[in-house]
Amino acid sequence: MSPQAPLSVSLTKQRAIKLLWSCSSCLNQLKQIHSVLLTTGLSIKNSLLTRLMVNLIDLGDFDYAYKLFNGMLNPRIFLWNTLIRGYSKNVKTFESVSLYKKMAATGIRPDEFTYPFVLKACSDLPEPCTGLAVHNQVIKYGLESFTEVRNELIIMYAKFGDIDSADYLFGSMIDKDLVAWNAFIAACVKVGCASRALSLFHEMVLAGIRPDAITVVGVLSACGQLGCLETGQKVYKYAQEEIIGGRNNIIVDNVRLDMYMKCGSTDRARALFCQMPHRNVISWSTMIVGYAINGDSKEALALFSQMHDEGPRANHVTYLGALLACLHAGLVEEGKTFFSRMVGSKNEDVQPRKEHYSCMVDLLGRSGNLEEAYKFILRMPIEPDSGVWGALLGACAIHKNIKLGLIAADKLFELSPDVASYQVVMSNMYASVGKWERVDKLRLRIRKKGAKKVVGYTTIEFNGEIHIFSRGDQSHVYAGNIYQKLEELHAKMKSLGYIQQVDSVYHDIEREEKEATVSTHSEKLAITFGLIVHAKHQSPIRVIKNLRTCEDCHNFCKFLSKISGREIIMRDKSRFHHFRDGMCSCNDFW
Repeated sequence: MSPQAPLSVSLTKQRAIKLLWSCSSCLNQLKQIHSVLLTTGLSIKNSLLTRLMVNLIDLGDFDYAYKLFNGMLNPRIFLWNTLIRGYSKNVKTFESVSLYKKMAATGIRPDEFTYPFVLKACSDLPEPCTGLAVHNQVIKYGLESFTEVRNELIIMYAKFGDIDSADYLFGSMIDKDLVAWNAFIAACVKVGCASRALSLFHEMVLAGIRPDAITVVGVLSACGQLGCLETGQKVYKYAQEEIIGGRNNIIVDNVRLDMYMKCGSTDRARALFCQMPHRNVISWSTMIVGYAINGDSKEALALFSQMHDEGPRANHVTYLGALLACLHAGLVEEGKTFFSRMVGSKNEDVQPRKEHYSCMVDLLGRSGNLEEAYKFILRMPIEPDSGVWGALLGACAIHKNIKLGLIAADKLFELSPDVASYQVVMSNMYASVGKWERVDKLRLRIRKKGAKKVVGYTTIEFNGEIHIFSRGDQSHVYAGNIYQKLEELHAKMKSLGYIQQVDSVYHDIEREEKEATVSTHSEKLAITFGLIVHAKHQSPIRVIKNLRTCEDCHNFCKFLSKISGREIIMRDKSRFHHFRDGMCSCNDFW
């Protein structure tokens, strides 16, 4: 728009509309047009102001858009919805919810276009209470049956971990379209309910709903979470035949990279990475993080260097991969260098986040620099969360530093009073030095608070099914065979020098009882099951442990890989362990 144009003289409503459309991508010109509308009296035309406000929202100037909105006389429901949608889509959660409340207070009745975006905003709030109240309003106005509204309700409940409510809403939908299936699958994956996501996929196919690339991304992500390599490969083969054909899809390829890495199949990930015609920052970052958690720090850092030379610009995820590589290899100085680069960067997408601080505390602490790690926390420019204090507590447990461990445990009890695992770690630290009175006091404290202890378990995939084992589990159909085989393995290992490590049994009992306890840990049962059912194959045995594996199970796997000639791949809470020929990829540093 030329600033010399005599708009104040010749501007009509029709010309103003054309100008608003033609200048929709230029903020300064839009503001000039608004000035002219004010001087010509056309500012009373809500149709013009509506177009102007939509343009302002699209350009991200919410302050100006809100002032414009506030100056309107009796704005229509469309305008309320437009601003609510704009706030919600741009993750301005509180503004979106506040505007909805203001709308209700003025007597404007929400419609089916209001609630999808209000509910989306509610999903991003830290607590579910506002979302529950909005759901009540949805029911009050009879809008729950609208597909878009129900989809957002399902996502909201899933995000807050209420899968039962999400399941009920989904199950009671009359017409479940592809969007609804994809939304629920994605929501389940996001909150860690990967098993439900896989079952939804199977239900979807049986219901005759044709999946698309978005479905495939969700399902492959679920396979990665569960470590289901076999299922993931079948899903991708199905997708190739029925959905994506021979076309390259970088989003699908990236999630395949992630799945392979989370299943411990670094070779497959590398082969795919090399074949990809296009790679973006997600591709590179996935590989770097993947190599790091799989214990191949050398390859992770080499790829980081290669990315710096020929790939896209690194972001915070890429740097997290570099820090994890340093952590798992004990490269303290290199880790400090990477972190300093992040702090000194002017790129906002590289600035350290809580997970980077947590990683640095872990790196310093595990390397024995506990005081430095503690001082690092005290100097943090952001409030340390449970991840940061948990990293310090874990390091204190390794190095038996009870003084600092108590500080970390108390902070964690303040931040997460319902989680018992931190107090359990502290209790175990006392037990490791024989302070049983303090152990009893801490355990009593946990019981009084009603804190929830995380129960350890290990999973293994066989024939497309997830088999779950807990310590001393006798419920599995193969239980008899498993225990017989495990006894044979223990006997053979002991003849070769295997000695059970019972330091992880933090109870005041005799050694024989401790040995009996560690003999039937969940990872041993799962791995033995894998040996039985895969006896005719030489493929790696892959298991996933939800907690950090103990020293005895780690030692057991090293011996087993030697006597069986099989590779054992274990993913525990923090990293992978690749056991080959009596050695582990972590070099006993974990």
